[in-house]
Amino acid sequence: VVYEQDGVFIHSSCGKNDDQDNLIAGILRVIEKENEVVVDWRPLDETLDTSNILCAGKDSSSVVEWTQTPKEKCSRGADRPSSYEAEWDMVTTVSFKKKPHSNGDATTHANGESKWSFLFSLTDLKSIKQNKKGMGWSYLVFCLKDDVKLPALHFHHGDSKLLIKCLEKHVVLDESPDHERVLLVKTQKSLSQSFENLLDEPSYGLLQKLKRDPYTATMGRFSKVTNYIFDSFRLSDPSNQRRPPSEMADLIHDTIPGLKINQQEEPGFEVITRIDLGKQPEVSRREPVSAEEWAKNMDSEGRILDVDYIKRSIFKGGLCHTLRKEAWKFLLGYFPWNSSKEERANLQKRKTDEYFRMKLQWKSVSEEQEKRNSRLRDYRSLIEKDVNRTDRTNKFYEGEDNPGLILLHDILMTYCMYDFDLGYVQGMSDLLSPVLYVIENEVDAFWCFVSYMDQMHQNFEEQMQGMKTQLIQLSTLLRLLDSGFCSYLESQDSGYLYFCFRWLLIRFKREFSFQDILRLWEVMWTELPCQNFHLLICCAILESEKQQIMDKHYDFNDILKHINELSMKIDVEYILCKAEAISMQMMNCKELPQAVSEILGIESSSVTPDSDTGEDESGAELSCPASLYQSISTPVIAANGTQDSTQQMSETQSLTPA
Repeated sequence: VVYEQDGVFIHSSCGKNDDQDNLIAGILRVIEKENEVVVDWRPLDETLDTSNILCAGKDSSSVVEWTQTPKEKCSRGADRPSSYEAEWDMVTTVSFKKKPHSNGDATTHANGESKWSFLFSLTDLKSIKQNKKGMGWSYLVFCLKDDVKLPALHFHHGDSKLLIKCLEKHVVLDESPDHERVLLVKTQKSLSQSFENLLDEPSYGLLQKLKRDPYTATMGRFSKVTNYIFDSFRLSDPSNQRRPPSEMADLIHDTIPGLKINQQEEPGFEVITRIDLGKQPEVSRREPVSAEEWAKNMDSEGRILDVDYIKRSIFKGGLCHTLRKEAWKFLLGYFPWNSSKEERANLQKRKTDEYFRMKLQWKSVSEEQEKRNSRLRDYRSLIEKDVNRTDRTNKFYEGEDNPGLILLHDILMTYCMYDFDLGYVQGMSDLLSPVLYVIENEVDAFWCFVSYMDQMHQNFEEQMQGMKTQLIQLSTLLRLLDSGFCSYLESQDSGYLYFCFRWLLIRFKREFSFQDILRLWEVMWTELPCQNFHLLICCAILESEKQQIMDKHYDFNDILKHINELSMKIDVEYILCKAEAISMQMMNCKELPQAVSEILGIESSSVTPDSDTGEDESGAELSCPASLYQSISTPVIAANGTQDSTQQMSETQSLTPA
């Protein structure tokens, strides 16, 4: 993705009235593919208008407070707990004006795509018409070579100049002699420079760069090591400056001793022999859980009636965006699944007081005190640095003095008070950013983040034990899935799977688009169909790339480079289908190795050493007892996005084992 802009609207009923229902919000992207460049516009699940973020200011005590309109104060004062409104003069929420949707979804055709979505190749572009200068929102109209005119795109957030500059890197645009507002497309330019020519840092300087960094051996800096490695391959003359693959592998192992893995010494290591897993089953996904479906599954007191059904439905289709703000609090463990609405309100009140007590601890530290507290000083410095570069292209965090950035900073600082031993480690801002974006409330976002960090804590500990364990487990799963591919990776000094480090550290945050990460995380948080499903997602991605890696005989350097270049190019729905298929494939296996059973959290039904059949004494066929198969009948969306409302889906769903 070489260009991305949200807040790009189609005015579907221009000239009638200015009602919001006539505006279709979307995101516009320019995408470089192997042989072409495409322009893609599609509607968003929900419109966020950053002009309506509440303005933040600082009082004399340096505690953030919000300025609101009288109307906002009245409407929000009733449901704000008075205990902290009186005691704490601090920010609690970011609010946006939203376009009303019943389920947060745009009108769609039968094939699942919005009728307004479009995509075209630059080779088909004939001309671009611009609006008159100074005439309202900036807009563009694309005309294709077959004289098809696409709907006008109105840029509500900024103008269209950046898009024009981006397109000019790939095509020559000349002003039409007949119409000054029309740009004509001339001959195609060559595509942008190759990856290797972007930077000129030689790989032999990598070791010195890492050794100069005093934090290299700690987790805070190791989260960057893959970026150092990838940077080293962006060379002006690869043939002269690249180190041999074996030397690069040794360099990683020697420079990062804390993560060197000796599988034979690690607990739970088991030699996996070749096992026939059978064919991967076909898997389809359903539409996202709607607000109506969620409401129907709640009783009069606000308790969820069928938790297992809701979790299975979220696993199979995710959530519509309007539901995420509420449902994520359950998925992350902030709200108990069996709680009533009143119980949740009381919980929020207690947690609000607890949060602001912790926040006041660091807010009230004077400059003199901080001079004598080097750890707090270091935490603050690193947080300020990372906050200023986290998701800054997202409207929620872009621009200076953005209230979203202030909340990001304050939550991370307060987390340091919550867990001072861990404090702040680079990468944690990546985990918080989508949570805050969805929750839009400082207190609730903090406690959701705490729950997420409880899952991810070991990833950020200095001894890196969590990362070591996951890499070993991933290697075990991949070897069962495809021992030949594992052997090839080992022959290229890539058997340790270090190139998956960033995937595991921050749960694919930088591999998928922001909207896709929201879908991926909520699916993983269901803890279905087995534990460590994120490792099967890794397997699905690697299996998808296996053929290219092996057919083109990629070496250590090429594998690192190829995996890095997958960022923002992975189809989340395809990978979720594939990962689920792999899970079903493994859970249906009657000879599943014990190590794999433990990783996936299922009871092994493998043939024991003293038996030679797959049957018990009564002659009944053995099965995986931890796979509690459920039948779910819903409309499904196949891999191509087509919805079939008549198709009934009966699938095996594995619940989390007791």
